[in-house]
Amino acid sequence: MTSPADPPAAPAPRVRYFWEDFPVGQVREFGAYLVTREAVLAFAREFDPQPFHLDDVAAEASLFGRLAASGWHTCAIAMRMMCDAYLLESASLGSPGLEKLSWNKPVYPGDTLHVRLEVLESRALASRPEVGIVRSRWEVMNQDDETVLTMEGFGMFRRRAPAAT
Repeated sequence: MTSPADPPAAPAPRVRYFWEDFPVGQVREFGAYLVTREAVLAFAREFDPQPFHLDDVAAEASLFGRLAASGWHTCAIAMRMMCDAYLLESASLGSPGLEKLSWNKPVYPGDTLHVRLEVLESRALASRPEVGIVRSRWEVMNQDDETVLTMEGFGMFRRRAPAAT
């Protein structure tokens, strides 16, 4: 139930991508996300308040050499770029998790990040024929095409046309 003060509900986005739209070997590249100092500090204050994410002097004395974004912030940025590029227009059913996650290089304020997604595996679920699962590898790269983060994991999607049972 909504009250008069509640904003109107946003229309549901059109579903463009189903499990069938993620074949093995497919590569997608997307995103151009500018990492700002303000966002690095805000994320760190709330979720990862280690000194090298919050304080210039502490960061200079750290292995990073200067203020660096939390790796978890980088993951959140990657998720945002995935949502904007395809997930919000997909029949996504969520994810059962990641297999691998690596922070390969620091992310600094001023970096512009983008993503390369490769589909590694794709199969229908035997127990739920209306659902397919996709295993992917995501590489997040900075403006110099240096890989700053890699992840491998799964996404579940409704199938456009489930196999007859």
